[in-house]
Amino acid sequence: MNRTSIIYSFLILSFLTMISFSFYYYQKAKAYDQKVEERVVSETALPTYHLALIGEEMNHEYWRLVGEGAKKTESEYDVIVEFESPKRSNPEEQLKLFDMAIKSKVDGIIVQALNDKFIPFINKAVDEGIPVITIDTDIKGSLRHAYIGTDNYKAGQLAGEALVKDTGGKATVGIITGSLSNTHHQQRVEGFIDVVKQYEGIKIVAIEESNITRVDTEEKAYEMLIEHENITAFYGTSSYNGIGIVAAAKSLKRQDDLYVITFDNIDENLQLLETGEINAIVEQLPYEMGQKSVEVMMDILDNRGVQDVYHTDLSIIRRSDLPIQGGSST
Repeated sequence: MNRTSIIYSFLILSFLTMISFSFYYYQKAKAYDQKVEERVVSETALPTYHLALIGEEMNHEYWRLVGEGAKKTESEYDVIVEFESPKRSNPEEQLKLFDMAIKSKVDGIIVQALNDKFIPFINKAVDEGIPVITIDTDIKGSLRHAYIGTDNYKAGQLAGEALVKDTGGKATVGIITGSLSNTHHQQRVEGFIDVVKQYEGIKIVAIEESNITRVDTEEKAYEMLIEHENITAFYGTSSYNGIGIVAAAKSLKRQDDLYVITFDNIDENLQLLETGEINAIVEQLPYEMGQKSVEVMMDILDNRGVQDVYHTDLSIIRRSDLPIQGGSST
């Protein structure tokens, strides 16, 4: 190969190499521009508002419904709802989550305020410009903007009225409450007692707490039935109380002669209602609480006036209220 051919070959190779590199960097630049464009689109699509919802227990069916109701509103408003709760009921863990939400400077906080320890956190958030709504459990004396949830005293009254009606005003009652220190359970007990104390035929012989667990409920109910053999009815103020009471009654072969009323139409309670092992349930509306809490928070953030309290509906469910299946009542 002569000198001229070598030079031409080199120039052709150089040209082809230059074209290859140009094409490669063109593709890289195009990919980078696409990523930038996607990031810009993503950033512009981020919701304007970031809300924190702090519940009682992450894996509890009741709180899952609250969370689902709140998340439902994300598509209706320019908002993202971050739902956080302890794995098991623990007010101290809730307060840590509350503090983290404040430090994260979220736009609004929706929280179950179980006791007076929540007041300083609520006031701190509001002082820092973060509006706070209490849900499921209200707390007096705080700077919270609104409360959404059950009228817990009225719920206790409804339970008392149902027990009076269903037992003919004659019963020896054991009460198992989720907590003796949590405000909403206190109110449910107070409302119940204020109704049944008007009837001479109804006597309350024991009140114990279950720490919001079915295991503790079963243990407490078992002890009550051993100590007070004359108990004919139980009132439970928490979702799992009915389940634990029924388990204790079964272990002592007392399930056929006990009246049981409890809270919340979770699946297990409805199954026990269907079989007649639970006689009545106080129905709350957790899904609607979650929805309403975000709606009201958006009104606050958009400087629209809101009410101080929004009570969701309550009702008593009995076996006769369950849907008919297979042509006969369940």
